[in-house]
Formats: sequence, C-alpha cells, structure tokens
Amino acid sequence: MFNRKSIYALNKKDSDAIVYMDANEVIIRLTREDFASEEEFLKWKSWSDGNYHTEDNQDVVEGKHNTSIDDLSEAALSIPAIDVVMERQHEKSERCRMASTMVSQIRDKLTETQFRRLWMYYVGGMTVDEIGRIEGIRHQNISKSIGSAMKKIKKFFP
Repeated sequence: MFNRKSIYALNKKDSDAIVYMDANEVIIRLTREDFASEEEFLKWKSWSDGNYHTEDNQDVVEGKHNTSIDDLSEAALSIPAIDVVMERQHEKSERCRMASTMVSQIRDKLTETQFRRLWMYYVGGMTVDEIGRIEGIRHQNISKSIGSAMKKIKKFFP
C-alpha cells in the first residue's frame, strides 16, 4: 500500500524542494535557493527521487516477507522445555535404530537380488518396468521376485 505521508511521497510531490527527515524526525525542505545553481539542484533532486524510490520499493518487499509477531499464535511463539526436546530426540533416535534393525533382519531373510529389487521398488520409488530395464530382465520376473520377497517378509514379520 502506498503511504502518502512517506518521505518518498513528500519528496516526489514537492517538485521545488528536496524533502528529507533529519535524525530527530523533523522534516526538512531544501529548496532551489539552497543550491549554488539550478543544475546542481536538479542533479540532487533527481538523485533523491531515485534513491527514495529504491528505498520505498525495498520497504515494500521487506514488508511482504515479514510477519508481525502480533499475527502469530501463542503456540508458534512457545519454546518447548529442554526435557521435551531431549525426549523427542531420543524417540527419533530410537525409531531410527529400530528401523535399521528391521532392515537388517529383512536383508538376512532375502536373497541379495530380492532385497535389491524390493529396495528399488519401495524405497527408490521405481516401477517394475524401470527395474526390469535397469537389470535387463522382463517385467514378469521382477514382479515375481518382489512378490516372493514380500511373502518371505510376511512369514517372518506377521
């Protein structure tokens, strides 16, 4: 949204002066009379218009990428206690350990070929046709291999 009271707007609107705000937020107007020549005034007026325009655009972009803290929920601002964080990390670590153990157990029950094809299918997200092309084997053989592997897994992990 365009702020009509911004320094950019005030400077742009006043063609006979360079408008700026000092450190105490007092608005100052430098007129043509404050410069040695008309050319010098026009040079600095042109520069200030361009500079304020660039700053205003940057403020707009920044405003679109920021969120007011007032707009956030209390839950978004809360920080979990250290014991909660540690417990979550422990649970995640435990899930990873259990998954790794299960993969090792599955690998022990299957042939190398069955495990590789099963891995490519389920973990790699490849289709039976893609696996067949890579291995130079027909679709039907890959499908049978994966099916056989699944039967073995279900037998040991009901």
